[in-house]
Amino acid sequence: MIRLGPPLLALLLAGPALAQPKTDPDWPCVQRKVTALSPGQFWTGPDLGAAATEWGSDTDAAALAQKIASRRTDLTEVDGLVDGYLEKVGPDKAARERGLARVYAGVFEVINGERAKVMSGIGRYAQGQRRMAERIREEADQISQTKDAPSAADARELPKEQSELETKFAWDRRIFQERSQALTYVCEVPQLLEQRLGEIARKIQAKL
Repeated sequence: MIRLGPPLLALLLAGPALAQPKTDPDWPCVQRKVTALSPGQFWTGPDLGAAATEWGSDTDAAALAQKIASRRTDLTEVDGLVDGYLEKVGPDKAARERGLARVYAGVFEVINGERAKVMSGIGRYAQGQRRMAERIREEADQISQTKDAPSAADARELPKEQSELETKFAWDRRIFQERSQALTYVCEVPQLLEQRLGEIARKIQAKL
């Protein structure tokens, strides 16, 4: 039999962190799966009821929300960008609160949407890893069976067949391991997005 060894066997059995009990068998990450975020997790400012529907029609608020929600924008730039927006809004307190609520509502929708796509992608990625793990197991069994082939005719065919099977097995195993390592980093993305959303919310609320 082909011996996969403890590290690879663990990966084949589960992928990252599947040793822990999971409510979703397709969720492979150590991080707890939180399907959807709530705006109130990060916001203690003015009510977001109207802002959630109005931000998209407020050109300035929408532009700012999309810019600061983007990971291309460094968090150190957020304060200055919000200050620039408030200069346009003017000194009226109610208008500033309404505008900032719209900005946050937009940021939340953009980041939460991006996070949802990442979460869905992680699930599909994990399913692909499971299918590849099954294929690697099958290839390992085929190699063992080929080595154990009893007949002289089979024996003459062994070198080429065995070489092809072992090459494919080694290649698939390498791909699986690389994808498993990549998945470890991908699993951090939802949490990083949550942290970004929380930090932006804090910066916006500081301007109220």
